[in-house]
Amino acid sequence: MTETPDKPLPQHVLPPLVALQFLTRLPVPEPGRVADAVVGRSLLWYPLVGLLLGALLWGGQLLLQWLLPDQVWLQAALLLSAWCLITGGLHLDGLADSADAWVGGFGDRERTLRLMKDPTCGPAAVMLLVMLLLVKFGALVQLLHLDSAWLLVVPLIGRALLLLLFLTTDYVRPQGLGTILAEQFNRRQARLLLVLLAILLPLSGWPALMALACALLLFVGLRRLMQQRLGGTTGDTAGALVELSEAAALIGILIALPA
Repeated sequence: MTETPDKPLPQHVLPPLVALQFLTRLPVPEPGRVADAVVGRSLLWYPLVGLLLGALLWGGQLLLQWLLPDQVWLQAALLLSAWCLITGGLHLDGLADSADAWVGGFGDRERTLRLMKDPTCGPAAVMLLVMLLLVKFGALVQLLHLDSAWLLVVPLIGRALLLLLFLTTDYVRPQGLGTILAEQFNRRQARLLLVLLAILLPLSGWPALMALACALLLFVGLRRLMQQRLGGTTGDTAGALVELSEAAALIGILIALPA
């Protein structure tokens, strides 16, 4: 974090502000320099930030529906663009870095970790980004035809799985934000929050249950790949998890919704 604000913010608002500042490009008060413990507590707010993102997307779609009636493809394109802009492409960057590192790493752990630090974007990254955005765009087109309210749960699930990832998987880099998150967050509170979400999401409807199931299946497979190649996770693979689990959640919703 950077400069300390003129008037110190209350301690209880710092974790959500840190989460918002990191996960989005939304204008929020500058929290200033914060303790590692505050950064760790911010992880517990990631699902709520996801819910806020979902609410913004749903609200944006309702506005687009009013401004551009019957232009579903254009609505979906604008909505996906807003999705990327609000998050600043943070998780897309992680997906791109992971793709290049996985292909170029040739199964070697140290080479894979080193390639993740390379700022250049190779063909594997471009291909996977295009594929993912096409899947998301196609899913959004179909979802806007059916029931756009389910957009609320997609970013929520993606960021809740970050909690699950940090609970179940070692962070393999010796320093950085991910190390602070992994060491400082309250594991008991994280478990309680995940249990609560696992109960409440299915109660909201069959599409939410299918979204969660598809995202969890992807989580299991992706975590297995992380363990086999790296022995844990990095910030880039965590970002890749968010993007891929959002796509899986969208597909799950469409499976559950009547055509």
